[in-house]
Amino acid sequence: MAKKAKIAVMVSGGGTNLQALIDAQKSGIIKSGEIVLVISNREDAYALERAKNAGIEAYVVSKKSCGGQSAFEEKMIEIIDGRDIDLIVLAGFLTILSEEFVNRYDRKIINVHPALIPSFCGEGFYGIRPHEAALERGVKITGATVHYVNEIADGGEIIAQKAIEVREGDTPEILQRRVMEEAEWKILPEAVEKICSKNIGGSDIDVYKVRKFEEIVASNSYPGRGIVVGESEDGTKAVTAYFIMGRSANSRNRIFRKKEDAVFTEAFDVTKLEDPSLIIYAAVREYKNRLIVTNGNQTDTIYEGIQNDIEFSKALESRTFEPDAPNLTPRISSELIFDETANFTYKMSILKSADAEGSACNRFTYDYVALPGIGHFIHTYECDGNPLPTFQGEPRRISVPDDIDAFTDEIWNSLNEENKISLYVRYTDLIEGKVEERIVNKNQ
Repeated sequence: MAKKAKIAVMVSGGGTNLQALIDAQKSGIIKSGEIVLVISNREDAYALERAKNAGIEAYVVSKKSCGGQSAFEEKMIEIIDGRDIDLIVLAGFLTILSEEFVNRYDRKIINVHPALIPSFCGEGFYGIRPHEAALERGVKITGATVHYVNEIADGGEIIAQKAIEVREGDTPEILQRRVMEEAEWKILPEAVEKICSKNIGGSDIDVYKVRKFEEIVASNSYPGRGIVVGESEDGTKAVTAYFIMGRSANSRNRIFRKKEDAVFTEAFDVTKLEDPSLIIYAAVREYKNRLIVTNGNQTDTIYEGIQNDIEFSKALESRTFEPDAPNLTPRISSELIFDETANFTYKMSILKSADAEGSACNRFTYDYVALPGIGHFIHTYECDGNPLPTFQGEPRRISVPDDIDAFTDEIWNSLNEENKISLYVRYTDLIEGKVEERIVNKNQ
């Protein structure tokens, strides 16, 4: 059995976020971690009843009973360290933790905050107050943020965010409930699974594990734009896929259209097109024995490079990440190279910012030998957020089926319904050269 990260949840009140985590664990959203401990600083917290009903070990530790902050934290440390906890989740835990406590568990403590940090956060912004402040300010959008905890109140690195609409007639209580239901209860379990899946250690981790596409994106509502390249399970076809997603009206106003030997992004309604830069481009192009797939106009850069005998990564040296601060979206690219022996190899590249300011570009190129049933998946964003966090690590290993329609359905149905826009899938027969293609556009 694969090792699971041990999770501790710290609470103060009703435990609705704890319940969301328990439910996510039962449904399989959280599959890389297990809640093994609940700590409450109040003995009357209903969250303790939720823990009991779920069979989770629970403790009450309060400053009053311990005689002060130092003893209070020492007791919690004793309990936490005695259970080898991998991740601590603050789920409505209304007590300030000292810098010493936070530093002891550096990047092991996360919190969910009921606003879009940096708005309505910091000292004094807890409970109903962030929602009152949002209505007082008259904002049209609010939401929730999951972030790492550091010594600054709500000042740690952002992991995930989800925005929701503020509606006419909202009261602080109505808004609070909607933020919980539509934002907190969704992004908190997703963030927990994401962290646990990356942080679990031990010799039982299979670095060569191949997962289905739907497993990889199950907890990610916004992978952004993504490229898949690989070989069908029977070893007879080269497979590639490219999808786009969007959050703004401008980016959602798009479709894929095939023109001769290329696939382009186009405006669905040209009268509503605002800014074509970065969103209108040739995504797929062919040249002789090469197939190019990218998430931007670097498709043309690679194409022109091949025409002038300039190698894939060399051609991309003239390009960087997209100039869309604060997101600084990475450019992802791929090239399939077919030979005369019914085989192919492929390359994947990502150009991404070296820091939050965009002061330099880091370049990564991966060369692959095609293996039956195995593909690689690279995408632009780790998850939803503001700004959107750039993809980390190497392209994910995924399984590639023999049937193009099955793979098309798997990818399309796995992507977030609200954010997905278009999908292109291509299967190339390695012996006959016959090409099968599928295009799915949300906008019809």
